[in-house]
Amino acid sequence: MHVRPATDADLPELARGMKLVIDEERWVARQPPVTEAELAENLRARLEEGHRLIALEDSDAAADDPGALVGLIDLHPTRIDGVHAIGMWILPGRRGKGGGRMLIDAAIDGRPADVHKIELEVWPDNEAAIGLYERSGFQREGLRRDHYRRRDGTLRSAVIMARLFPEAF
Repeated sequence: MHVRPATDADLPELARGMKLVIDEERWVARQPPVTEAELAENLRARLEEGHRLIALEDSDAAADDPGALVGLIDLHPTRIDGVHAIGMWILPGRRGKGGGRMLIDAAIDGRPADVHKIELEVWPDNEAAIGLYERSGFQREGLRRDHYRRRDGTLRSAVIMARLFPEAF
């Protein structure tokens, strides 16, 4: 596997992958129903807004699907100067193979020089992701208790994590 900047040509494939993860209704905040066309347009808008979209490409994909895009990380500014946020996903079956770490490392390496902090939110029960973030230097900063209302009416909490970059202070 390797990472590379996502391009306009990648958007349909990334939208298909993102839809699969959304349809799991477990790992990401976005909820179904959502179409691939809506997701592709959302990704296109992110690119136009200057988000750094980094794709995870599986170089070990099957011969009939070489170089399949199996994950994505989105590094983007927040409303606070010097603070960016990330959101990411990896396809089922490709998780736990080092791709998440590659995506996080690429986002960290690709952050603008004036970014002193990268933040994220993760579901409290996503222990694998929390472990990955902690191994990548992120620390828990708080909990948004019962913050996100789901379509079924339930509320979800989210762990707030961040990594500081003192060299940018």
